[in-house]
Amino acid sequence: MLYPIINLAVFALLIALLFKLQKAKKTLSTQVFTGLGLGVAFGAALQFIYGVGSAETNETLEYVNIVGYGYVSLLKMIIMPLILVSIIGAIIKVKDTGSLGKMSGGIIGILLATTAVSALIGVFVSNLFGLSADGIVQGAREMARGAALETRLDGLASVSFADMITSFFPGNPFADLAGSRPTSTIAVVIFAAFVGVAGVTVARKEPELGASFERFVDVAQSIVRTLVRMVLSLTPYGILALMTKVVAGSNVDDILTLLNFVVASYVGLALILVMHLCLLAFNGISPLRYFKKVLPVLLFAFTSRSSAGTIPLNIDTQVKRLGNGEGESNFSASFGATMGQNGCAGLYPAMLAVMIAPTVGINPLDPSFIISLIAIVTISSFGIAGIGGGATFAALIVLSALDMPVALAGLLISIEPLIDMGRTAVNVNGAMTAGSITSKWLGHTDSKVFGQDEVPEAELRNS
Repeated sequence: MLYPIINLAVFALLIALLFKLQKAKKTLSTQVFTGLGLGVAFGAALQFIYGVGSAETNETLEYVNIVGYGYVSLLKMIIMPLILVSIIGAIIKVKDTGSLGKMSGGIIGILLATTAVSALIGVFVSNLFGLSADGIVQGAREMARGAALETRLDGLASVSFADMITSFFPGNPFADLAGSRPTSTIAVVIFAAFVGVAGVTVARKEPELGASFERFVDVAQSIVRTLVRMVLSLTPYGILALMTKVVAGSNVDDILTLLNFVVASYVGLALILVMHLCLLAFNGISPLRYFKKVLPVLLFAFTSRSSAGTIPLNIDTQVKRLGNGEGESNFSASFGATMGQNGCAGLYPAMLAVMIAPTVGINPLDPSFIISLIAIVTISSFGIAGIGGGATFAALIVLSALDMPVALAGLLISIEPLIDMGRTAVNVNGAMTAGSITSKWLGHTDSKVFGQDEVPEAELRNS
């Protein structure tokens, strides 16, 4: 018991150091990078001294998780209220319901198009690195995971594409505000859009009632944004704890065994990020300035492995640092967490399919196979939220559609967390890219905000 107490005392000192930086009004990027570095160092020290899975490490991480997953839970707490009031407020302020179609169409179109290109990148890197499922040994964990995936697939077989789309609609908005379904986020977006349009309609017919409703929404937005600021001020501490757990719990032997796939995955993810930056540059948005401003968001997505949990920080960064319109920021962050995910639904299923193809007699370089794969990946990425999945369920749908053995999707269970970190960061960046480009198209971007250098987080809280 003595060693865990010493470990937690060290962890407390690291938190105190981050608090000192926050009091000194350092920028959010500085705080996040410091938390990331301290988390890596502390996690590596735990693994080096005690080893992976030791009693001392597990007991220490049990309490470190209070900070890490407590922070993620607080973020999830404010997701639905933030989406609801922000989208209603954005529609009321714009007073142009006709732009909603252009906005949502632009965001969804970019998400799906970039997912299709991400699948093509997955095909490219898999063939470049010569990835194949033949060389991967199935251990007990991999076999158990494969059997579980086959069982889950049986339950998904009856879910059609039409069922997935139907699940987006908010039959019970109160249940969706509680996050009762995998598609609750999109359902709340749709509900908020209807309420916003209704508010605009009332304002046109009865200006006095419209003004009262707008005032109510303004008050609600002010309260929710203050709540968001309070939670986001905890970001460096959350990243410290989450990164400690990731590093301390990573099995180095498993990583080295599947190093080729890990490297190939991150090369593919890097190419997707380059694609995002090229799209931004093509639309007149400085890639370097953009990347500097969104880096804290990507780092949190990387450590938390939660696209949904990153929504508040995603929206806040788009509005306050990128200068995107509130409508585009909220729509892109919400849609991007549940559909068209470039890393989880685009790159990963494509790489897995190319790896498995030779084992079932398919040439992974066959143009017809590649075209079919990209089409299936793109369509399935639009409906992943309907079955509550992520990368694993995206792979299940794609492999099943291609008539490949879904049990082989369990081969990479040992390195799944390591790869998922990069995939989540790419997913979130894809959402912010879609929001930035759409906001630029519709003329809603505040160029003055985008042109400003980053200010300390303490100043942002007072803005």
